[in-house]
Amino acid sequence: MESLTSRLGRWSAGRGPLYLLLAARLRQMIEDGLLRPGAALPPDRTLATALAVGRSTVVAAYETLRQEGKITRRQGSGTRVAEAALSPVSNTPEKATGPTGVRDTSNPLFLHLLEPAHDIIMLSCAAPAGPPPQLVDAYRSLAFPSDADLGYHPAGVPALREEIAARFTARGVATGPEHILVTTGAQQALSLLTRHFVTPGDSVLVEAPTYAGALDVFREAAGVPLPVPAGADGIDVAAAERAMAAERPALGYVISCFHNPTGGVLPPLAGRRLVEAARRYGVPLIDDEVLAELPLGGPAPRPLAAFGDVISIGSLSKLLWGGLRIGWVRGEAGLISRLSRLKALHDLGSDVPTQLAAVRLLTDLDELLSTRRARLRTCHDHLRAELERLLPSWHCPPVPGGQTLWARLPHGDGTSFAQLALRHGVAVLPGAALDITGHSNAYLRLHFLHEPAVLTQAVERLAHAWHAYRTAPPQPRTGAALNAIVV
Repeated sequence: MESLTSRLGRWSAGRGPLYLLLAARLRQMIEDGLLRPGAALPPDRTLATALAVGRSTVVAAYETLRQEGKITRRQGSGTRVAEAALSPVSNTPEKATGPTGVRDTSNPLFLHLLEPAHDIIMLSCAAPAGPPPQLVDAYRSLAFPSDADLGYHPAGVPALREEIAARFTARGVATGPEHILVTTGAQQALSLLTRHFVTPGDSVLVEAPTYAGALDVFREAAGVPLPVPAGADGIDVAAAERAMAAERPALGYVISCFHNPTGGVLPPLAGRRLVEAARRYGVPLIDDEVLAELPLGGPAPRPLAAFGDVISIGSLSKLLWGGLRIGWVRGEAGLISRLSRLKALHDLGSDVPTQLAAVRLLTDLDELLSTRRARLRTCHDHLRAELERLLPSWHCPPVPGGQTLWARLPHGDGTSFAQLALRHGVAVLPGAALDITGHSNAYLRLHFLHEPAVLTQAVERLAHAWHAYRTAPPQPRTGAALNAIVV
């Protein structure tokens, strides 16, 4: 049910009756092979509740598809995709599933990127928009190698590996270029590490909640997420130790600093204890550091790698611009060598001009980050003030760093509210997409990367959506009322 709701994406962000918009999206999913012949669809009331619409909207959408021969509806057996519903092109098992049984992502974070925005304020995907002027200058002043360099560097351009290594050393973790692999963003870093460590059926220790993109990567590898609670003080280390002892997971994945989505920071003593536990139980431990250099006040905490053998991943995409697809892995030299060979199979190395521009940016990164942190502080405070003004019943504590707030609704469900918020022109990420335990259903993740004026408009739209959600829960609509529902 939750997977279907997520895969529907921004189904209602269009014009026309809601039942036609819903029918159109379901039709597309059937024809693309995302809903296979014979697949059961949710009961009318169940889907209506999840989508924050009236039951008659779902009934009318289903009836439209039934008349088209896309679905069947029978008393006792429910609603199912018709056996002949697929187009000839998509009517193959390979269209629907890959070798691990996962075709693509149902993560709303990624679906929001894949679909046109229309007039939607995006509070779902948290990445800085627009390249900084220094990036343009860096490209203009590129100095390409003068020797016979083929441009294939699976481990990364040497100069960039040296700069990244020097930055780790300056943060208290002695690092040489042989400890660095340059990747196409931190997402590729995570994918390569998962391919290296995880085989189908292996368990992977994760925080609950955690970064949704990581969950997708582990599932794509047919890994089994092993959730451990995380909050304002990071992962519950005692629970993590118990999980490691009992399950011996193939991999552990944590965000120790400015956790996504909670903003929490793992205290140093707890971090040392976690690293020692991972060593004791033979669990390779990944620390996702993509937000670690974005404190909103004071210095950034020490890297988890300062306490022992930890694999660190980072990225310039979250620090400077989402389109700057430069990430990295820091690990022991043997691991980096093995990952380099794996990366060579996929792309022979990341884009060289972008890496050369990144070398230039890293030399001025402290100055660039100082400006960005000041802006983030302003936007963080502004978003919280607007939420307090217009949505005082929401619980939204401040965070010490990063770029997102973790807001708890006083009642209701974040997934169904996100559907209603979308129809009011703002996209938010429901907590259910980030937590496999189901304990974050009442939460939303909101980023504060937009300008203050846009954040104000976004909160105003959220307030209108919340008023509709709170005071007028979806009721069955019939007749002319059904046809009058428009976006």
